[in-house]
Amino acid sequence: MSHDHAMCLESTGATGKLRVAVLMGGVGEEREVSIQSGSAVAQALRRAGVEVVAADIAPDNLSVLDGCDIDVFFIALHGRFGEDGRLQKILEDRDLVYTGSCAAASRLAFDKWESKQVFIQAGIRTPEALRFEPALRKEEIERHLGGPDHRYVVKPLSQGSTIGVTVEADAEAALDAARRCQDRFGDCMIERFIPGSELTVGILENEALPIIEIKTAGGFYDYEAKYLDERTQFLFDTIEDGALISEVEDTALNCFSSLGCRHFARVDFILGREQKLYALEVNTIPGFTSHSLLPMAAAKAGVPMGRLCMKIVQAALKDPSPCKAKTVVQFS
Repeated sequence: MSHDHAMCLESTGATGKLRVAVLMGGVGEEREVSIQSGSAVAQALRRAGVEVVAADIAPDNLSVLDGCDIDVFFIALHGRFGEDGRLQKILEDRDLVYTGSCAAASRLAFDKWESKQVFIQAGIRTPEALRFEPALRKEEIERHLGGPDHRYVVKPLSQGSTIGVTVEADAEAALDAARRCQDRFGDCMIERFIPGSELTVGILENEALPIIEIKTAGGFYDYEAKYLDERTQFLFDTIEDGALISEVEDTALNCFSSLGCRHFARVDFILGREQKLYALEVNTIPGFTSHSLLPMAAAKAGVPMGRLCMKIVQAALKDPSPCKAKTVVQFS
């Protein structure tokens, strides 16, 4: 621990008050959603009696991290810079206590291709996929990913909130979409489309929260369905089979632990035909807005927003441990 940080801890302890800096905003495509999340977290913590500093930050605006009187930094940034491990690495380098997964686990979860490889190694079923390369041909896509309906999902490797994700009707359309996706977002992949129900499971302190089934008007949970379409439904208790409920919860926890995550996250699934469960991704900083799924699931479990945020803060204070991720990722 640095001398300066030790002085900060001494100064903080003298006040006797818990002070939390809520970090929001950032530079990614999800900036506005992040500000909503951060504002909701700040409000909830204030109501819980915590002294809160709300900070809209960016890579060139990190002055809030210099505050000696901050006990915990609550990260409420989504997408690039906030969820990809870069901000976490800065906090780790400064020996500061923060909420959520460590830098390497965050980076691993944010990369859909790398996290898929971890799921496969852990024995977790996930849709088959090909990493897009300019030389990829439609015959290869059909041979490796051709399901009974031959539909495909094109995804940027490192974006959140389903930004840039499209569902394509055939391999040729998937190739065209992948080229456009790469031009706009960088590396991407083509994944076999799995028809079925969309499920999501919040994780809080290594326990699964109630399962939510997502039903959209358009049949695909894209950015519009998440944030704009009032017809999107979020349903509890739609699975009656106890064994299947246990499988979904156990698989969510397995996804969480296999990536080395900590404190909280949200895991997304497709429940396909014949009740086969497919893991899609882990969101290490899910939304905290009034319509977000993690707070919704926590409330269903009897944990209102204020208590949810306090549990996360307390988890950070209790477990400010170094990285648990099995893969250490270098940042350029």
